Amino acid sequence: MPAMDKSPTPPAASSDTAGGGAALGRRRLLSGGALTLGGALAGAGIVAAAGDGSGSASGTGAARPQNVAYGVQKVPFHGRNQAGIATPAQAHGVFLGFDLAPGVDRAALGRMMRLLTDDAARLTQGEPALADTEADLAELPARLTVTFGFGPGLFKAAGLEDQRPASLTPLPRFSIDRLQDRWSGGDLLVQICADDPVTVAHAQRMIVKDARSFARLRWTQRGFRRGRGIQDDGLTQRNLMGQLDGTANPVPGQDAFAKAVWTDSGPGWLRNGGTTCVVRRVRIELETWDAADTKAKEFTIGRRLRTGAPLTGTHEKDVPDFEARDALGFPVISEFSHMRRARVNEDRLKIFRRPYNYDDAPDSGGRPDTGLLFVAYQRDIGEQFLPIQRRLADSDLLNQWTTPIGSAVFAVPPGCAPGGWIGETLLG
Repeated sequence: MPAMDKSPTPPAASSDTAGGGAALGRRRLLSGGALTLGGALAGAGIVAAAGDGSGSASGTGAARPQNVAYGVQKVPFHGRNQAGIATPAQAHGVFLGFDLAPGVDRAALGRMMRLLTDDAARLTQGEPALADTEADLAELPARLTVTFGFGPGLFKAAGLEDQRPASLTPLPRFSIDRLQDRWSGGDLLVQICADDPVTVAHAQRMIVKDARSFARLRWTQRGFRRGRGIQDDGLTQRNLMGQLDGTANPVPGQDAFAKAVWTDSGPGWLRNGGTTCVVRRVRIELETWDAADTKAKEFTIGRRLRTGAPLTGTHEKDVPDFEARDALGFPVISEFSHMRRARVNEDRLKIFRRPYNYDDAPDSGGRPDTGLLFVAYQRDIGEQFLPIQRRLADSDLLNQWTTPIGSAVFAVPPGCAPGGWIGETLLG
């Protein structure tokens, strides 16, 4: 058998060759089914992690350390929905936005998604990708999830614009936006999350290498949350402004979450497990935020910084009283506070926030480059996300300290069964 070839092959205009169709190796294996899985593993010289029962990917019989309980945890890849949405947010995440290469059509997209699905299915279960030259790095999945989304341009490339959800268009430029091309747009989203940064980095490398023949990387955005085990699972995490972020989120597993997140209208391929995703990069002016006193910050947000409780309550989950007045007759919770402007009462119109902090290198003057990767999942962007964003852009006090500098939208296909692939309902 010839060796597995993972070198990039520029796509041609023809659907027969676009996306490296002329190359032998694992791409043809996955798209054409000419070779068996066992033969592919043997031909590539792959030894599956822990395949000898020793807990060692190298087969030396070395004992696995006893302090890797979090490292061996796995999130099932296959299912009705893609993992990485309802999955409790992991400590580390990277978001990759790709532009499709010229000539990549529907057939090439199918080959690409078969290939990337196979990578994701293996890596999330602690197994090396086919032809993975650093197989040991796959041994600890650490709750790894890989989630795919399709941008507006993918539908055009596939000749399937009639299958694009009606509201899946670039968001309008709001008055508060200072969008930069280097953080915006994209034809394909790959969200990679895990509790270990090495696991995330390895998965990113595998995905980028195997997407290279079909697409170029447009942007990479890395984020983080509290480390696993630092606080109890399920507690609301703080962003870098010190706010508890996500208090009013729908709870996965509950009916309200299903109503808000999983698409139940529009193109048939997206129903039965799909959703939509908005990725907004929001820069935070931490230095001027630091200059504000606690009272001003709490007035801006509408909640107490220490507990996350509404200004009219005691505990984080207390229902806010928007009718309450202070001694001068003014609302205790300002009508321009962030909480009030973002508030949605109807379950079906809520969004599910799954944000990550970012903290990149300061500029030459020492000014921090800090902010939030605001990631929102909802069944329909036009019905849910846009009305909230319009209210925030119109008169949110928090706008003094936050600036959106990146924006992208994606349709997130349903999950797949074993033997299937992500995007099959659209591209198959």
